Amino acid sequence: MSTITFDTHKFIRKLRDAGFDEDKAEAVAASFQEAQSDALPVTRDHLDARIYEMENRLVKWGGGLVLGQFAMIAALVKLL
Repeated sequence: MSTITFDTHKFIRKLRDAGFDEDKAEAVAASFQEAQSDALPVTRDHLDARIYEMENRLVKWGGGLVLGQFAMIAALVKLL
């Protein structure tokens, strides 16, 4: 898993250049860094597991629909 580095000094400097005062720039940088550290990273394994789970659900639904169609066709053929 890779880590994202965050240069708070550079971020604060850009905020100051954009018109923020020092206190507000530091507060925004601290909030941004905190939000970034609280976020759960999405790994390739996590995405693969989710895709596998979705594929399984699609196969189950598809299989159920196919079985339902065969049952309906069998019932219609029996009526004829």
